[in-house]
Amino acid sequence: MIECLLDDVQKEITNMARQIADEKIRPVRAKYDEEGTFPWDVMKALSQADLFGLYIPEEYGGFGRGVIELCLVTEELSKVCSGIAVSYAASALGTFPILLSGTEEQKKKYLPDIASGKKLAAFGLTEANAGSDASNIQTTARLEGDHYILNGMKQWITNGGEAEIYTVIAMTDKSKGARGASAFIVEKGTPGFTFGKKENKLGIRSSATRELIFDDCKIPKENLIGREGMGFIVAMKTFDASRPGIAAQAVGIAQGALDETVEYMKTREQFGQKIINFQGLQFMLAEMATQVEAARALTYEVAKLVDRGEKGVAKFSAMAKLFASDTAMKVTVDCVQLFGGYGYMKEYPIEKYMRDAKITQIYEGTNQIQREVIASHMIRESTKTKK
Repeated sequence: MIECLLDDVQKEITNMARQIADEKIRPVRAKYDEEGTFPWDVMKALSQADLFGLYIPEEYGGFGRGVIELCLVTEELSKVCSGIAVSYAASALGTFPILLSGTEEQKKKYLPDIASGKKLAAFGLTEANAGSDASNIQTTARLEGDHYILNGMKQWITNGGEAEIYTVIAMTDKSKGARGASAFIVEKGTPGFTFGKKENKLGIRSSATRELIFDDCKIPKENLIGREGMGFIVAMKTFDASRPGIAAQAVGIAQGALDETVEYMKTREQFGQKIINFQGLQFMLAEMATQVEAARALTYEVAKLVDRGEKGVAKFSAMAKLFASDTAMKVTVDCVQLFGGYGYMKEYPIEKYMRDAKITQIYEGTNQIQREVIASHMIRESTKTKK
């Protein structure tokens, strides 16, 4: 339904992403998932199609569009393989801190290479004891003369080891808690910056997930994003802009699984007829299709709010991420059920959709945290109304 609301450019972007998904991703998705191969060939195709710079302003080499266009591409890629899709989308996650809070010099230095697809980006926030509790970051950044010295470790970083540009949250003053966190840009190859092993994951296996290790890593003080103490704010602003992308990934997973299931049901026979003719199973399809469309509508409405620069978007970004990811998990589980025993076998792609769906309920803030975000905003709004 969303396509009838798109302008001509958005339709062209969607069709281009769909073509890349069908021609470049579908033939290799099972192999890349099994081997955990990073999809550099697909990243190159996306780069050649100028899809990396959609949300980046034209003055920095981008296309000058927005989060909606980023979501459109992410959804189309996720319909076929969300592991490959997140390798694309995670570059935007790593870019948003620079785009939203960086200096003009930082934008001119880093954004053109990201917009062209020459370099991927990644975002380093999560640690062993600082996932949902982002205020418990242990990685430190100490100012010494004209440089900051970073020490610590980031965990489960998407595009880790593959990206060239990293935006990293570290503590510059632990005594201030969350207000003592700051954001930095760290380039791959900087002395003292290395990577841990590539994680062996349940889903999104073609994406790279690694530790970032900082051992007296020395970076210029000009790589500080914003001011000291703004790191937590930078991270939250980043998530407000990026969570619709996770929602779009989840919508794509759910839609892709549903499409595969309908095609399968049109061929599978039981009791002398195609199983798609059974009314009880038709009701399941109708329920799933409705949930997917509702998730899609919420996702793109929130993306519009982000692109318009509306205030108070955090609650709605959390809603989109929460609802779409829960929908993806429910739909993919039901799709496996409709495939029956075949759904449990790797010979069919449906089990992969279910494995891939789970992470959308976890990363960029678990869905329990999203509920807290939504409720806290509701309480604050209610208090303001009473005053």
